[in-house]
Amino acid sequence: MNTKEIQIENLKQELMDRYTILMILILGIYTIIFTFFIDDKIMLWYLIGGIVFIGYSYTLMRRRYSKNLIVHSYLIIAPLYNFYVMLAFWDNSVASFCWLLPIPLGAYIFFSNKTVLWYITYTFLLIVIGYIIANTFSFDFPKHSQKEVIFTDTILIISNILVVSLLIFYKDKIRKLEILSQFEQKELKKIQKNKGDEAEVSSDNSEQDSENMEKLFTKIETAMTERTLFKDENFNLAKLSVALNINSTYISKAIRFKGYPNFNSYLNTYRISHVKKLFMETDFEKATLMYVYTEAGFSNQSTFNRVFKQIEGITPSEYIQNLHKNTDQ
Repeated sequence: MNTKEIQIENLKQELMDRYTILMILILGIYTIIFTFFIDDKIMLWYLIGGIVFIGYSYTLMRRRYSKNLIVHSYLIIAPLYNFYVMLAFWDNSVASFCWLLPIPLGAYIFFSNKTVLWYITYTFLLIVIGYIIANTFSFDFPKHSQKEVIFTDTILIISNILVVSLLIFYKDKIRKLEILSQFEQKELKKIQKNKGDEAEVSSDNSEQDSENMEKLFTKIETAMTERTLFKDENFNLAKLSVALNINSTYISKAIRFKGYPNFNSYLNTYRISHVKKLFMETDFEKATLMYVYTEAGFSNQSTFNRVFKQIEGITPSEYIQNLHKNTDQ
């Protein structure tokens, strides 16, 4: 990853941390309100449960799972948590819908436009379902006076302004870095093209060429092992070129010189090697297979299964079973 991409990832992590703290504070304020000012025990315990769940689950997942997985989980679960609040205040106020507004904005910061559209549809679907349930079934929710509703709605609107402001602030900062990163990538491609036009790595198997290839491959190996670049699921030849400040054509030649068909084949050997190491260290009663393959840089299980079998000749499940048998013996 280049400097800009690292800064983007750091900003996303910072946003997740501050958003979690802000939501805990907001739920804490509502807990105080329903403890001392509004008599609604069910809502009080519902809010306390939300605080405990957000704080505990985020602390548990923050270092163990990817940012995208954590954000996906939150964007799906948070609207479902708000569903009870929405129904409880349905007859008195529609302001609880405000909690659904930041969902598409949060998705826009972390994901593609296609995913954002999916979350917009998801949010709209929840509103429709809420409308159908509220007008079809009769619930005995605690009644609230107009004064209490106005009070809670005011806090709700202020809270959402803070949440949206936080998201917009980080969205703008991340977007600026993304534009700069894209510009740098374009410039890098131009430089690489010009260098490629000027001189290509000679295919001559002379002693000097072999020595140069060995030295370059040593640099590649050092970068891959010491900086664990393969853990980045989006890692590619261009990023390695930036990390080493070496033309990608030379890197490809060095990798092929050492017997690898291409860069992806070389990258996958590192990832599978790391997976096998994690299989030895991981307690699968406490961690999942997803944790293992995402930690090694694979974005999805189907790709991981295919690559693992190509390299090892057996599936991950079979490998784990063999590992357990050897351990038991």
